[in-house]
Amino acid sequence: MPTVPILMPQLGESIAEATVIRIDIAPGGSVDADQEVIEVETQKATMGVTTLCRGTVREILAVEGETYAVGSTLGLLDVTEEEVARTGVETLEAAAETREVEQQQAAEKGEENLHFAIDDDSYEERQPVVEPSVRGLPVPAGVKGAHYISPRMRARMDEMGLREADISAVAGTGAGGRVTVEDLEKFLDYIETWPSSHASPMRLAVADAMRRSWTRPLATVSRPVRLDRVLDHRGKLDPKPGLTLYVLRAFAIALSEDPASSGFLIGERVVHPRAFDIGVAVQVEDGVLVPVLRNVDTMTLSELTNVYADMVDRARRRRLREEDTRGGIATVTNFGTFGLTHGTPIPLPNETLILGLAAGVKKPVWSDQVEAFIPATEAELIVTFDHRVVDGGGAGMLLGRIAEHLQRPEEL
Repeated sequence: MPTVPILMPQLGESIAEATVIRIDIAPGGSVDADQEVIEVETQKATMGVTTLCRGTVREILAVEGETYAVGSTLGLLDVTEEEVARTGVETLEAAAETREVEQQQAAEKGEENLHFAIDDDSYEERQPVVEPSVRGLPVPAGVKGAHYISPRMRARMDEMGLREADISAVAGTGAGGRVTVEDLEKFLDYIETWPSSHASPMRLAVADAMRRSWTRPLATVSRPVRLDRVLDHRGKLDPKPGLTLYVLRAFAIALSEDPASSGFLIGERVVHPRAFDIGVAVQVEDGVLVPVLRNVDTMTLSELTNVYADMVDRARRRRLREEDTRGGIATVTNFGTFGLTHGTPIPLPNETLILGLAAGVKKPVWSDQVEAFIPATEAELIVTFDHRVVDGGGAGMLLGRIAEHLQRPEEL
């Protein structure tokens, strides 16, 4: 009986692997075509692996908790000849025959071409293969830090999947305080018995993004903003937009008035945005996802409300598509929902700006109209920016424009 593999699919352009988190089939069970049989987790979402045709499960090769590269065989199905003919799927037997023919042709080609290592008529430039990381750990990028790391030490770090930030807690005994391999091994032995937990793909993705972000000179400025008019306007609407959406709209409009603020530096060029697509940070289990809302400067609050609700729901269920998280020029994060009155958000590596909204606080504010202090709700607006592209004055003016737009919520 023909055998058809259950393969780890290509889950996105930049995704080379995924971790199996649940297996819903067992040997001997029957499956239909396009049936979701295995759930896997990437750095951004959970997705289902489906079958290509009807059949009976012969063997499950995948193990829950293990990470597999795209194209890996996760299981095997016994199928009928009729099903193969109906669906056109490639069986393991057919694939083996194809490889045998190709190898034979390659051998014959090699015998004909005895004088040259490369046949110019048939040479094809091969692209480098994307190697999956080991057990979900990010592949070391080898970015040099401020202190010297010997080739021997760097080779050991690469073997273990470690970055320079990972050894910051290790005290160095080498020349000039250099961390040696012996220092690293001693430190790892020291913490061997400490309580620990496995870092999820989500946590590793966040850590990797923050490491790359921090290679730039980042700066943060803030200013208070009155929210009373926004709160009054929000109370008159049904459904009521969240404060995040008001800030998102004001941010997009302010950036459209000065696109240079959201440009990013590439060599000697500042590249400006072609669309004002802005991400929103959504807290999920063990990390943060940033779905991107498109053309925010041209959308109304009511339009944003529906799109935002759908994006947040899919983010929390880990059902975002790769295109839902790409192409943002900036991000908004509302950490005020956790009662925080100040913070220093860090922009994503591919973005120049991130705007944070802190919790609103009732404060006495002087009113020239009544010549007395009156209660008002204020919150801090905080922007962190790439100081190579934006200066403190420019960031301050950007916050000023955002604050002005928030005083006219009916125009958002």
